[in-house]
Amino acid sequence: MLKETIHPIRSKDRFLIFGSPAIDDAEIQEVVATLKSGWIGTGPKVAQFERDFLRYKRVKHVAALNSCTAALHLSILAAGVGPGHEVITPALTFCATVNAIIHAGATPVLADVDVRTMNIDPNQVEAKITSRTRAILPVHFAGRACDMDSLLYIARRHNLRVIEDCAHAIETEYKGRESGTMGDFGCFSFYVTKNVVTGEGGMVIASRKEDIARVKVLGLHGLSQDAWKSFGDQGYKHYQVVECGYKYNMMDLQAALGIHQLKRVEDNWARRREIWQRYNEALVDLPIVLPADPEPTTRHAYHLYTILVDEARTGISRDAFLDAMTAHHIGVGVHYQSIPEHPYYQKTFDWKPEDFPNIPKVDG
Repeated sequence: MLKETIHPIRSKDRFLIFGSPAIDDAEIQEVVATLKSGWIGTGPKVAQFERDFLRYKRVKHVAALNSCTAALHLSILAAGVGPGHEVITPALTFCATVNAIIHAGATPVLADVDVRTMNIDPNQVEAKITSRTRAILPVHFAGRACDMDSLLYIARRHNLRVIEDCAHAIETEYKGRESGTMGDFGCFSFYVTKNVVTGEGGMVIASRKEDIARVKVLGLHGLSQDAWKSFGDQGYKHYQVVECGYKYNMMDLQAALGIHQLKRVEDNWARRREIWQRYNEALVDLPIVLPADPEPTTRHAYHLYTILVDEARTGISRDAFLDAMTAHHIGVGVHYQSIPEHPYYQKTFDWKPEDFPNIPKVDG
């Protein structure tokens, strides 16, 4: 998978890092100001980043956390999912999606993907539903919106919660609706390779106030209020532990980056769209499979430019292609070896790659 930085290549001798972040002076100055402020943990910068994000997404309830993995984990818990329950998610995703379900005590159930979009196939979802199913966890792969109308219809018919994995999809839209706002929860990533960068970081959108309140409590040790408010200038406030929570809070140092990254999100999206079109034009005559065009009435985030390399057609294996690109100083990645190809999940759940025929497989 190709992912170009928005900075131009200045020299063929310089390695083009996969997903190298674009950090401007505004972020640097904000981080320095945060260091000088004496408060670098969870504080006013995190609160500002949350306000900025809810305005950008046009929602009412958000919570900043230290990763998208944390966002997924807490959303699953806040959805009332736990031991004895099942969550349906695509077999083509990063391990964090499945691990969050396992950490919540639930059982992940894998569904195959649509061969064209690489997004979860709603027909496969419906076929996997049992009496133990409590939620559907779709992934907007590479920034392409899932078929949310079909997934939401299935969820309503079976009384299931929907948790959107939007790690690739900050700018994604589906029929005029923002990614992360269609289900009960939307989970976002600000990892260093993502479209908005805080180094590490995540965000949860919840449709219900009570759900985001529980996410916030669980995200900071189960405390009854944000610890930074206890030490503010409005008088000391005691906190109580009301649940056995986690250490998932975002720091002001991270939010200082995100505040300015979010301001440029639309400009950066437009630049990535230009690069996407350049790839389409430059690669169209090669014997490889290019990403499908975005569906009408949707907005693609253009997070990853995913090509498929067929050794029979190209005369080169996928992994040999990766090595050759690296030798030419071009950073690339695989997104992803499917979940059933990893030893842990094969051993734990007896999943087999051949059970999911639509997913591109690792070379033999």
